[in-house]
Amino acid sequence: MKIAHRILMLLAMSALAIVFVTPLLFMVASSFKSEDAIFSNIASLSAYMPSESWSLDNYREIFSRSQLPSFLLNSAIIASSVVVGGVLLNSMLAFALCRLRWGGRQAVLAFVVALLVVPFEVIAIPLLSLVARLPWPAIEHGALTLQTGWFNSLHVQIIPFLANAFCVFLFYQFFRDIPQELDEAAKMDGAGPWTLYWRIIMPNSGPVIATAAIVLFIAAWNQYLWPIMVVQGTGARPVQPGIQQFFGRSESWGQIMAYATVVTLPVLAVFLAFQRQFVASVVGSGIKG
Repeated sequence: MKIAHRILMLLAMSALAIVFVTPLLFMVASSFKSEDAIFSNIASLSAYMPSESWSLDNYREIFSRSQLPSFLLNSAIIASSVVVGGVLLNSMLAFALCRLRWGGRQAVLAFVVALLVVPFEVIAIPLLSLVARLPWPAIEHGALTLQTGWFNSLHVQIIPFLANAFCVFLFYQFFRDIPQELDEAAKMDGAGPWTLYWRIIMPNSGPVIATAAIVLFIAAWNQYLWPIMVVQGTGARPVQPGIQQFFGRSESWGQIMAYATVVTLPVLAVFLAFQRQFVASVVGSGIKG
């Protein structure tokens, strides 16, 4: 029975792997082909591997015909800022909820959990109205002034997404499993809350930090609705709205697949780099998929 169960699990996981990997293989393979080569063998297995006449022409075209390098740089800045700031901010809140004792802690935790079921579309319009009124320092004619509105900037795509309810809950669940005896021993040596957080909790939270980094990076990298709402120019535009702009300029499916491949590779690289920590965090925090 155990052998049969393992075989069935292996078959099920293999089937799921084929379902998820096949579109990626087709996308990458098509990015090296011409328009005719993509559709000439689309019904055969050769559609999922580069052809004999493969080339980098599609990649040369997307970098020469679009502002992809600028879009990639903007998305890299946004995603890295959200990851670094989000890990610090969400872990601090989770530490305060889990390891400190203060009035209203349970109410705040309940509010964070309630936010898990609120989609971004619900708060998009109120958030847009808020950032339209917020001031931001700017230099005009050599003088520092405050301008109203955060539109057409990178910070409008970073600051609203630093706090993440799911990441707070993820950190909270992981911090609960860290023995309280570590806190007590550190307090006996005169450690305060900041020392407990920075010297005790965070060094023992590598798996959940990696998981939160993956979650925040993917969310920031895949931003589409919000940049369309707050960014009208191309100076602060990230890669996802840039895809829509490129689709309107090119009808070549080879170039479209090349663009999609370039945009997808950073997400795959980040996940593959932290996949072991991600699995360890999911198992350690008691979250079942």
